[in-house]
Amino acid sequence: MAAEDEERLLLAQRLKAAVHYTVGCLCEEVAEDKDVQFSKQTIAAISEITFRQCENFAKDLEMFARWVLEHLTVTKASFACVQLQHAKRSTVTTEDVKLLARRSNSLLKYITQKSEELASSNKEQKEKKKKKSRAAKGGRTSGEQETAVTESEDSNMA
Repeated sequence: MAAEDEERLLLAQRLKAAVHYTVGCLCEEVAEDKDVQFSKQTIAAISEITFRQCENFAKDLEMFARWVLEHLTVTKASFACVQLQHAKRSTVTTEDVKLLARRSNSLLKYITQKSEELASSNKEQKEKKKKKSRAAKGGRTSGEQETAVTESEDSNMA
């Protein structure tokens, strides 16, 4: 976790440096055009304000994206229901979900990964159930089970 925090800090510092450099270049252009001078403190203040405003824009954009994703998901789910009715099915499959997410590579990758994890988990659970049922039946083979069932049916008829 500390490595992630350090990486984020380094990235933020690089972004801040890039903003500072760009603001400095813009201030030089304006200074030449308007025949004025900008102090280093002024350039630093403009850079800091610009960087903070960009952070605010990023937060607003993230919240908007979450809102859109939430509402878009509802819309896509409604669309999926219409498609299922058209296909005369009542079950949404993972392939249906992947089809809706195909334009977002990261979302499609995430859904595919989770789908594979679920399939693997389900397979393991089925194998465990089979083992338990075999153990509960005394480890008999299918032929022995049929013989036992036939014998019990014969004794019930008598």
